[in-house]
Amino acid sequence: QVPLVESGGGTVQAGGSLRLSCTASGRIFSNGPMGWYRQVPGKQRELVAGITASGGVTNYVDSVKGRFTISRDNAKNTVYLQMNSLKPEDTGVYYCNARPPSGYWGQGTQVTVSS
Repeated sequence: QVPLVESGGGTVQAGGSLRLSCTASGRIFSNGPMGWYRQVPGKQRELVAGITASGGVTNYVDSVKGRFTISRDNAKNTVYLQMNSLKPEDTGVYYCNARPPSGYWGQGTQVTVSS
């Protein structure tokens, strides 16, 4: 089993929406905190959204607040990121991982927002 598999990325125009999905192995998911991270060329990977084990508490980087929503389905070891009102600056490769991140990173899913 691949530990982390992200999907749902694509190319959209500004103002559009995407829904990312991530299925994690039990070892990484472990009903613990999870997060979505974004990598932009030339910059460090940053956490953009996090969610607690129960899903009851979420947090977001300021730049995506009000536009992105993280959620999880513990029965499916899956984490989601609903991305609305997308902006060109949201472009990047999106990864999911535990919080703090495990030593393994998946391939990520590319999100490209055109102006």
